[in-house]
Amino acid sequence: MSVTCVAGLGVSGTAVARTLAERGERVVVVEAVEGERQLAAAAELAAVGVETRFGAMEVPRGATRLVTTGWAPHHPLIAAALEAGVEVVGEVELAWRLRPAQAAPWLALTGTNGKTTAVRMLTAILLAAGRKALAVGNVGVPVVRAVAEPYDVLAVELSSFQLHWSGTLAPHAAAVLNVAPDHLDWHGSMEEYAAAKGRIFERARHVIYNADDPEAARLAAPYPGAVGFTLRVPGPGQLGVVEDLLVDRAFVADPVEAAEELATLEDVRPFAPHNVANALAAAALARSLGVPSEAVRQGLRDFVPDPHRLAHVDRVGDVDYVDDSKATNPHAAAAALASYPSIVWVAGGLLKGADVDDLVRQAAPRLRGAVLLGTDRAQIAEAIARHAPNVPVVDIADRDTGAMERVVTEAARLASPGDTVLLSPAGASLDMFANYPARGEAFARAVRGLRLRRERER
Repeated sequence: MSVTCVAGLGVSGTAVARTLAERGERVVVVEAVEGERQLAAAAELAAVGVETRFGAMEVPRGATRLVTTGWAPHHPLIAAALEAGVEVVGEVELAWRLRPAQAAPWLALTGTNGKTTAVRMLTAILLAAGRKALAVGNVGVPVVRAVAEPYDVLAVELSSFQLHWSGTLAPHAAAVLNVAPDHLDWHGSMEEYAAAKGRIFERARHVIYNADDPEAARLAAPYPGAVGFTLRVPGPGQLGVVEDLLVDRAFVADPVEAAEELATLEDVRPFAPHNVANALAAAALARSLGVPSEAVRQGLRDFVPDPHRLAHVDRVGDVDYVDDSKATNPHAAAAALASYPSIVWVAGGLLKGADVDDLVRQAAPRLRGAVLLGTDRAQIAEAIARHAPNVPVVDIADRDTGAMERVVTEAARLASPGDTVLLSPAGASLDMFANYPARGEAFARAVRGLRLRRERER
Protein backbone atom coordinates (compact mmCIF):
# COMPACT_ATOMS: atom_id res chain seq x y z
CA MET A 1 0.00 0.00 0.00
CA SER A 2 1.31 3.45 -0.89
CA VAL A 3 2.04 5.87 1.90
CA THR A 4 0.96 9.47 2.38
CA CYS A 5 3.43 11.50 4.43
CA VAL A 6 1.98 14.39 6.46
CA ALA A 7 4.28 17.22 7.49
CA GLY A 8 3.79 18.10 11.13
CA LEU A 9 1.33 17.59 13.98
CA GLY A 10 -0.24 21.04 13.93
CA VAL A 11 -4.00 21.54 13.79
CA SER A 12 -4.17 21.06 10.02
CA GLY A 13 -1.61 18.25 9.90
CA THR A 14 -3.48 16.29 12.54
CA ALA A 15 -6.76 16.84 10.67
CA VAL A 16 -5.21 15.64 7.40
CA ALA A 17 -3.77 12.51 9.00
CA ARG A 18 -7.05 11.61 10.68
CA THR A 19 -9.10 12.23 7.53
CA LEU A 20 -6.88 10.07 5.33
CA ALA A 21 -6.69 7.29 7.92
CA GLU A 22 -10.48 7.25 8.17
CA ARG A 23 -10.52 6.74 4.40
CA GLY A 24 -8.38 3.63 4.78
CA GLU A 25 -5.08 5.13 3.64
CA ARG A 26 -1.71 4.41 5.22
CA VAL A 27 -0.41 7.62 6.81
CA VAL A 28 2.94 8.51 8.36
CA VAL A 29 3.36 11.86 10.11
CA VAL A 30 6.84 13.38 10.35
CA GLU A 31 7.26 15.77 13.27
CA ALA A 32 10.43 17.51 14.48
CA VAL A 33 9.29 18.43 18.01
CA GLU A 34 8.62 15.74 20.60
CA GLY A 35 6.71 17.96 23.02
CA GLU A 36 3.77 17.23 25.28
CA ARG A 37 1.18 18.48 22.79
CA GLN A 38 2.75 16.58 19.90
CA LEU A 39 2.96 13.34 21.89
CA ALA A 40 -0.71 13.63 22.84
CA ALA A 41 -1.70 14.24 19.22
CA ALA A 42 0.39 11.27 18.07
CA ALA A 43 -1.29 9.02 20.64
CA GLU A 44 -4.74 10.04 19.40
CA LEU A 45 -3.75 9.41 15.79
CA ALA A 46 -2.23 6.04 16.66
CA ALA A 47 -5.73 4.91 17.69
CA VAL A 48 -6.85 5.30 14.06
CA GLY A 49 -3.74 3.67 12.61
CA VAL A 50 -1.50 6.67 11.95
CA GLU A 51 2.23 6.27 12.56
CA THR A 52 4.19 9.30 13.83
CA ARG A 53 7.95 9.58 13.43
CA PHE A 54 9.70 12.15 15.57
CA GLY A 55 13.06 13.72 14.88
CA ALA A 56 14.64 13.05 11.51
CA MET A 57 13.13 14.94 8.59
CA GLU A 58 13.04 12.01 6.19
CA VAL A 59 10.43 11.03 3.60
CA PRO A 60 9.05 7.59 4.55
CA ARG A 61 9.88 4.69 2.24
CA GLY A 62 7.03 4.07 -0.20
CA ALA A 63 5.60 7.58 0.08
CA THR A 64 3.86 8.73 -3.11
CA ARG A 65 2.40 11.93 -1.70
CA LEU A 66 3.37 14.48 0.93
CA VAL A 67 0.77 16.79 2.43
CA THR A 68 2.15 20.00 3.85
CA THR A 69 0.32 22.51 6.01
CA GLY A 70 2.35 25.53 5.02
CA TRP A 71 5.96 24.42 5.11
CA ALA A 72 8.22 26.26 2.67
CA PRO A 73 9.65 24.59 -0.45
CA HIS A 74 13.16 24.94 0.96
CA HIS A 75 12.32 23.01 4.15
CA PRO A 76 14.53 19.86 4.18
CA LEU A 77 11.57 17.46 4.24
CA ILE A 78 9.75 19.23 1.39
CA ALA A 79 12.93 19.60 -0.65
CA ALA A 80 13.72 15.91 -0.21
CA ALA A 81 10.20 14.93 -1.32
CA LEU A 82 10.38 17.12 -4.42
CA GLU A 83 13.81 15.77 -5.31
CA ALA A 84 12.52 12.19 -4.97
CA GLY A 85 9.58 12.89 -7.28
CA VAL A 86 7.00 12.66 -4.48
CA GLU A 87 3.91 14.79 -5.15
CA VAL A 88 3.63 17.65 -2.65
CA VAL A 89 0.21 19.18 -2.03
CA GLY A 90 -1.23 21.44 0.65
CA GLU A 91 -4.04 20.68 3.05
CA VAL A 92 -6.39 22.97 1.12
CA GLU A 93 -5.54 21.29 -2.20
CA LEU A 94 -6.16 17.89 -0.60
CA ALA A 95 -9.52 19.10 0.73
CA TRP A 96 -10.51 20.29 -2.75
CA ARG A 97 -9.68 16.86 -4.20
CA LEU A 98 -11.62 15.06 -1.46
CA ARG A 99 -14.86 16.99 -1.99
CA PRO A 100 -17.85 14.69 -2.44
CA ALA A 101 -20.32 14.95 -5.31
CA GLN A 102 -22.60 18.00 -5.00
CA ALA A 103 -20.10 19.59 -2.62
CA ALA A 104 -20.76 23.05 -1.21
CA PRO A 105 -19.34 25.91 -3.30
CA TRP A 106 -16.27 27.72 -1.98
CA LEU A 107 -16.09 31.50 -1.64
CA ALA A 108 -12.37 32.09 -1.20
CA LEU A 109 -10.34 35.14 -0.32
CA THR A 110 -6.76 36.09 0.32
CA GLY A 111 -4.71 39.21 0.97
CA THR A 112 -1.80 40.44 3.00
CA ASN A 113 -4.14 41.91 5.59
CA GLY A 114 -7.81 41.77 6.51
CA LYS A 115 -8.41 38.13 5.56
CA THR A 116 -9.89 36.92 8.84
CA THR A 117 -12.07 40.00 9.27
CA ALA A 118 -13.38 39.72 5.71
CA VAL A 119 -14.04 35.98 5.91
CA ARG A 120 -15.93 36.40 9.18
CA MET A 121 -17.95 39.26 7.68
CA LEU A 122 -18.71 36.99 4.73
CA THR A 123 -19.81 34.17 7.02
CA ALA A 124 -22.10 36.51 8.95
CA ILE A 125 -23.66 37.69 5.68
CA LEU A 126 -24.21 34.11 4.49
CA LEU A 127 -25.79 33.14 7.81
CA ALA A 128 -28.06 36.19 7.64
CA ALA A 129 -29.16 34.96 4.21
CA GLY A 130 -30.19 31.65 5.74
CA ARG A 131 -27.26 29.67 4.29
CA LYS A 132 -25.56 27.01 6.39
CA ALA A 133 -22.03 28.39 6.18
CA LEU A 134 -18.69 27.95 7.92
CA ALA A 135 -15.45 29.95 7.91
CA VAL A 136 -12.53 27.60 7.21
CA GLY A 137 -8.89 27.58 6.16
CA ASN A 138 -6.37 30.04 7.51
CA VAL A 139 -9.02 31.25 9.95
CA GLY A 140 -8.33 28.14 12.06
CA VAL A 141 -10.75 25.39 10.96
CA PRO A 142 -9.06 22.88 8.63
CA VAL A 143 -10.85 22.71 5.30
CA VAL A 144 -10.19 18.98 5.05
CA ARG A 145 -12.54 18.29 7.98
CA ALA A 146 -15.33 20.53 6.64
CA VAL A 147 -15.67 19.41 3.02
CA ALA A 148 -17.61 16.24 3.84
CA GLU A 149 -20.09 18.05 6.10
CA PRO A 150 -23.50 19.19 4.76
CA TYR A 151 -22.80 22.93 4.44
CA ASP A 152 -24.46 25.14 1.83
CA VAL A 153 -21.28 27.14 1.31
CA LEU A 154 -17.75 27.40 2.73
CA ALA A 155 -16.09 30.77 3.33
CA VAL A 156 -12.42 29.95 2.79
CA GLU A 157 -9.56 32.13 4.02
CA LEU A 158 -6.33 31.30 2.18
CA SER A 159 -2.78 32.31 3.00
CA SER A 160 0.00 32.60 0.44
CA PHE A 161 1.50 29.43 1.94
CA GLN A 162 -1.70 27.49 1.28
CA LEU A 163 -2.08 28.88 -2.22
CA HIS A 164 1.48 27.98 -3.13
CA TRP A 165 0.62 24.31 -2.70
CA SER A 166 -2.84 24.47 -4.35
CA GLY A 167 -2.84 23.48 -8.02
CA THR A 168 -6.43 22.61 -8.96
CA LEU A 169 -8.49 24.80 -6.64
CA ALA A 170 -11.53 26.26 -8.47
CA PRO A 171 -13.75 28.29 -6.12
CA HIS A 172 -17.10 29.70 -7.15
CA ALA A 173 -15.68 33.15 -6.41
CA ALA A 174 -12.26 34.39 -5.33
CA ALA A 175 -11.18 37.76 -3.93
CA VAL A 176 -7.82 39.45 -3.34
CA LEU A 177 -8.05 42.14 -0.66
CA ASN A 178 -4.56 43.63 -1.02
CA VAL A 179 -0.96 42.63 -1.66
CA ALA A 180 2.02 44.17 0.13
CA PRO A 181 5.46 42.78 1.02
CA ASP A 182 5.21 40.01 3.61
CA HIS A 183 6.60 36.51 4.17
CA LEU A 184 9.42 37.25 1.73
CA ASP A 185 11.66 34.92 3.72
CA TRP A 186 9.26 32.07 2.86
CA HIS A 187 8.61 32.93 -0.79
CA GLY A 188 12.02 34.33 -1.66
CA SER A 189 10.81 37.48 -3.40
CA MET A 190 7.89 39.87 -3.72
CA GLU A 191 7.21 38.50 -7.20
CA GLU A 192 6.83 34.94 -5.89
CA TYR A 193 4.67 36.11 -2.98
CA ALA A 194 2.32 38.02 -5.32
CA ALA A 195 2.22 35.08 -7.73
CA ALA A 196 1.08 32.81 -4.89
CA LYS A 197 -1.73 35.23 -4.05
CA GLY A 198 -2.74 35.39 -7.71
CA ARG A 199 -3.22 31.62 -7.90
CA ILE A 200 -6.59 32.08 -6.21
CA PHE A 201 -7.94 33.56 -9.47
CA GLU A 202 -6.74 30.90 -11.91
CA ARG A 203 -9.86 28.71 -11.95
CA ALA A 204 -12.40 30.90 -10.14
CA ARG A 205 -15.79 31.47 -11.75
CA HIS A 206 -15.95 35.03 -10.37
CA VAL A 207 -12.80 37.14 -9.89
CA ILE A 208 -13.10 39.93 -7.29
CA TYR A 209 -10.33 42.39 -6.47
CA ASN A 210 -9.52 45.61 -4.64
CA ALA A 211 -9.51 48.25 -7.38
CA ASP A 212 -7.71 50.65 -5.01
CA ASP A 213 -4.77 48.26 -4.56
CA PRO A 214 -2.39 48.34 -7.56
CA GLU A 215 -1.03 44.83 -7.04
CA ALA A 216 -4.48 43.28 -6.59
CA ALA A 217 -5.65 45.08 -9.74
CA ARG A 218 -2.61 43.78 -11.65
CA LEU A 219 -3.36 40.21 -10.60
CA ALA A 220 -6.98 40.55 -11.75
CA ALA A 221 -6.17 42.26 -15.06
CA PRO A 222 -5.96 39.06 -17.16
CA TYR A 223 -9.52 38.04 -16.23
CA PRO A 224 -12.33 39.58 -18.34
CA GLY A 225 -15.35 40.51 -16.26
CA ALA A 226 -13.42 40.78 -13.01
CA VAL A 227 -15.37 42.69 -10.35
CA GLY A 228 -13.57 45.48 -8.50
CA PHE A 229 -14.43 47.01 -5.15
CA THR A 230 -13.39 50.54 -4.25
CA LEU A 231 -13.76 53.16 -1.52
CA ARG A 232 -14.68 55.59 -4.29
CA VAL A 233 -17.91 55.89 -6.28
CA PRO A 234 -18.18 52.60 -8.19
CA GLY A 235 -18.24 52.35 -11.95
CA PRO A 236 -20.18 49.70 -13.85
CA GLY A 237 -19.06 46.26 -12.72
CA GLN A 238 -17.84 47.48 -9.32
CA LEU A 239 -18.93 47.76 -5.70
CA GLY A 240 -18.09 50.99 -3.90
CA VAL A 241 -19.15 53.87 -1.70
CA VAL A 242 -21.61 56.64 -2.57
CA GLU A 243 -21.73 59.24 0.22
CA ASP A 244 -22.46 57.02 3.26
CA LEU A 245 -23.76 53.98 1.34
CA LEU A 246 -22.14 50.73 0.23
CA VAL A 247 -23.41 50.18 -3.31
CA ASP A 248 -23.37 47.29 -5.81
CA ARG A 249 -23.05 48.03 -9.54
CA ALA A 250 -21.80 44.56 -10.46
CA PHE A 251 -24.24 41.89 -9.33
CA VAL A 252 -27.32 43.72 -10.58
CA ALA A 253 -29.48 43.29 -13.69
CA ASP A 254 -28.01 46.31 -15.49
CA PRO A 255 -24.58 47.35 -14.16
CA VAL A 256 -24.51 50.39 -16.48
CA GLU A 257 -27.81 51.93 -15.43
CA ALA A 258 -28.64 50.28 -12.10
CA ALA A 259 -27.16 50.21 -8.59
CA GLU A 260 -28.31 48.54 -5.39
CA GLU A 261 -27.79 49.80 -1.86
CA LEU A 262 -26.21 47.15 0.36
CA ALA A 263 -25.50 48.85 3.69
CA THR A 264 -24.33 52.08 5.27
CA LEU A 265 -20.94 53.03 6.64
CA GLU A 266 -22.46 52.85 10.12
CA ASP A 267 -23.07 49.13 9.57
CA VAL A 268 -19.28 48.50 9.33
CA ARG A 269 -17.64 47.79 12.71
CA PRO A 270 -15.11 48.84 13.77
CA PHE A 271 -15.33 51.70 11.33
CA ALA A 272 -12.08 52.30 9.45
CA PRO A 273 -11.38 52.65 5.73
CA HIS A 274 -9.74 49.24 5.46
CA ASN A 275 -12.72 47.61 7.19
CA VAL A 276 -15.05 49.22 4.66
CA ALA A 277 -12.92 47.57 1.97
CA ASN A 278 -13.20 44.25 3.83
CA ALA A 279 -16.98 44.65 3.97
CA LEU A 280 -17.17 45.37 0.23
CA ALA A 281 -15.09 42.28 -0.54
CA ALA A 282 -17.31 40.12 1.67
CA ALA A 283 -20.41 41.61 0.06
CA ALA A 284 -19.09 40.96 -3.44
CA LEU A 285 -18.34 37.32 -2.66
CA ALA A 286 -21.80 36.82 -1.16
CA ARG A 287 -23.52 38.63 -4.03
CA SER A 288 -21.77 36.33 -6.52
CA LEU A 289 -23.83 33.55 -4.95
CA GLY A 290 -27.08 35.51 -5.20
CA VAL A 291 -27.31 36.73 -1.61
CA PRO A 292 -29.84 39.60 -1.32
CA SER A 293 -28.83 43.08 -0.21
CA GLU A 294 -30.87 42.82 3.00
CA ALA A 295 -28.68 39.92 4.15
CA VAL A 296 -25.51 41.93 3.42
CA ARG A 297 -26.69 44.71 5.72
CA GLN A 298 -27.88 42.35 8.45
CA GLY A 299 -24.70 40.27 8.28
CA LEU A 300 -22.48 43.32 8.69
CA ARG A 301 -24.56 44.37 11.67
CA ASP A 302 -24.31 40.87 13.16
CA PHE A 303 -20.55 40.63 12.64
CA VAL A 304 -18.50 40.63 15.85
CA PRO A 305 -14.87 41.71 15.27
CA ASP A 306 -12.14 39.35 16.43
CA PRO A 307 -9.94 40.57 19.31
CA HIS A 308 -6.76 42.59 18.74
CA ARG A 309 -8.03 44.28 15.57
CA LEU A 310 -8.55 47.98 16.32
CA ALA A 311 -10.10 46.92 19.64
CA HIS A 312 -10.86 49.89 21.89
CA VAL A 313 -9.41 49.01 25.29
CA ASP A 314 -10.26 52.07 27.38
CA ARG A 315 -10.28 55.84 27.59
CA VAL A 316 -8.03 57.19 30.33
CA GLY A 317 -7.67 60.93 30.84
CA ASP A 318 -9.41 61.74 27.53
CA VAL A 319 -6.91 59.53 25.67
CA ASP A 320 -8.13 56.43 23.82
CA TYR A 321 -6.10 53.21 23.98
CA VAL A 322 -6.52 50.86 21.00
CA ASP A 323 -5.18 47.32 20.62
CA ASP A 324 -4.28 46.43 17.03
CA SER A 325 -1.73 43.75 17.92
CA LYS A 326 -2.81 41.73 14.85
CA ALA A 327 -0.97 44.31 12.71
CA THR A 328 2.10 42.13 12.28
CA ASN A 329 3.42 43.84 9.13
CA PRO A 330 3.78 47.43 7.88
CA HIS A 331 0.81 47.22 5.51
CA ALA A 332 -1.55 46.32 8.36
CA ALA A 333 -0.09 49.04 10.58
CA ALA A 334 -0.54 51.61 7.79
CA ALA A 335 -4.26 50.87 7.65
CA ALA A 336 -4.57 51.33 11.41
CA LEU A 337 -2.51 54.53 11.49
CA ALA A 338 -4.73 55.98 8.75
CA SER A 339 -7.77 55.49 10.97
CA TYR A 340 -6.95 58.07 13.68
CA PRO A 341 -6.01 61.75 13.41
CA SER A 342 -3.57 62.11 16.33
CA ILE A 343 -1.56 59.10 17.48
CA VAL A 344 1.01 58.00 20.00
CA TRP A 345 2.25 54.91 18.25
CA VAL A 346 3.36 51.74 20.05
CA ALA A 347 5.37 49.69 17.56
CA GLY A 348 8.13 47.15 17.13
CA GLY A 349 8.80 43.44 17.06
CA LEU A 350 10.10 41.27 14.24
CA LEU A 351 9.86 43.07 10.90
CA LYS A 352 10.77 39.92 8.92
CA GLY A 353 12.83 41.94 6.47
CA ALA A 354 10.08 44.43 5.70
CA ASP A 355 10.85 48.10 5.04
CA VAL A 356 9.03 50.70 7.17
CA ASP A 357 10.04 53.93 5.43
CA ASP A 358 6.84 54.30 3.43
CA LEU A 359 4.77 53.46 6.49
CA VAL A 360 6.42 56.17 8.60
CA ARG A 361 6.44 58.71 5.77
CA GLN A 362 2.67 58.34 5.28
CA ALA A 363 1.87 58.34 9.00
CA ALA A 364 4.19 61.22 9.95
CA PRO A 365 1.53 63.99 9.97
CA ARG A 366 -0.57 61.96 12.45
CA LEU A 367 2.20 61.02 14.87
CA ARG A 368 2.48 62.85 18.19
CA GLY A 369 4.93 60.39 19.70
CA ALA A 370 6.19 56.83 19.47
CA VAL A 371 7.13 54.17 21.99
CA LEU A 372 9.18 51.36 20.50
CA LEU A 373 9.93 47.86 21.76
CA GLY A 374 11.17 44.57 20.39
CA THR A 375 14.01 43.30 18.26
CA ASP A 376 13.68 45.63 15.26
CA ARG A 377 12.69 48.82 17.08
CA ALA A 378 15.87 50.58 15.92
CA GLN A 379 14.79 50.26 12.30
CA ILE A 380 11.52 52.02 13.09
CA ALA A 381 13.34 54.68 15.12
CA GLU A 382 15.65 55.38 12.17
CA ALA A 383 12.68 55.76 9.85
CA ILE A 384 11.03 58.20 12.25
CA ALA A 385 14.26 60.19 12.46
CA ARG A 386 14.28 60.47 8.66
CA HIS A 387 10.62 61.22 8.02
CA ALA A 388 9.25 62.65 11.27
CA PRO A 389 12.28 64.12 13.08
CA ASN A 390 10.18 66.25 15.44
CA VAL A 391 8.23 63.29 16.81
CA PRO A 392 9.47 62.27 20.27
CA VAL A 393 10.53 58.62 20.49
CA VAL A 394 10.91 56.48 23.61
CA ASP A 395 13.00 53.33 23.27
CA ILE A 396 12.05 50.46 25.59
CA ALA A 397 14.88 47.94 25.62
CA ASP A 398 13.30 45.79 28.35
CA ARG A 399 12.08 42.31 27.46
CA ASP A 400 10.75 41.16 30.81
CA THR A 401 7.09 40.68 31.72
CA GLY A 402 6.77 44.28 32.89
CA ALA A 403 7.95 45.81 29.60
CA MET A 404 4.45 46.57 28.33
CA GLU A 405 3.59 48.41 31.54
CA ARG A 406 6.57 50.70 30.93
CA VAL A 407 5.48 51.09 27.30
CA VAL A 408 1.99 52.23 28.30
CA THR A 409 3.32 54.53 31.01
CA GLU A 410 5.59 56.28 28.50
CA ALA A 411 2.82 56.44 25.89
CA ALA A 412 0.50 58.08 28.43
CA ARG A 413 3.20 60.62 29.20
CA LEU A 414 3.48 61.54 25.52
CA ALA A 415 -0.26 61.66 24.86
CA SER A 416 -2.50 64.72 25.13
CA PRO A 417 -6.32 64.81 25.46
CA GLY A 418 -7.86 63.74 22.16
CA ASP A 419 -4.94 61.52 21.16
CA THR A 420 -5.10 57.78 20.53
CA VAL A 421 -2.42 55.49 21.93
CA LEU A 422 -2.33 52.85 19.23
CA LEU A 423 -0.63 49.47 19.58
CA SER A 424 -0.10 48.62 15.92
CA PRO A 425 3.34 47.03 15.95
CA ALA A 426 4.09 46.49 12.22
CA GLY A 427 6.05 43.41 13.27
CA ALA A 428 5.56 39.89 14.55
CA SER A 429 5.40 39.25 18.28
CA LEU A 430 7.52 36.14 18.76
CA ASP A 431 10.63 38.00 19.93
CA MET A 432 8.89 38.89 23.20
CA PHE A 433 5.48 37.19 23.34
CA ALA A 434 3.97 33.78 22.67
CA ASN A 435 1.85 35.27 19.86
CA TYR A 436 0.08 38.47 18.86
CA PRO A 437 -2.92 37.84 21.20
CA ALA A 438 -0.52 37.62 24.15
CA ARG A 439 1.01 40.95 23.09
CA GLY A 440 -2.42 42.57 22.85
CA GLU A 441 -3.50 41.16 26.21
CA ALA A 442 -0.33 42.52 27.84
CA PHE A 443 -1.15 45.94 26.40
CA ALA A 444 -4.74 45.77 27.69
CA ARG A 445 -3.57 44.74 31.17
CA ALA A 446 -1.13 47.63 31.22
CA VAL A 447 -3.87 50.07 30.21
CA ARG A 448 -6.13 48.76 32.97
CA GLY A 449 -3.23 49.18 35.39
CA LEU A 450 -2.79 52.77 34.22
CA ARG A 451 -6.45 53.48 34.92
CA LEU A 452 -6.17 52.05 38.44
CA ARG A 453 -3.10 54.17 39.17
CA ARG A 454 -4.81 57.32 37.92
CA GLU A 455 -7.88 56.59 40.05
CA ARG A 456 -5.76 56.09 43.16
CA GLU A 457 -4.03 59.41 42.51
CA ARG A 458 -7.30 61.34 42.56
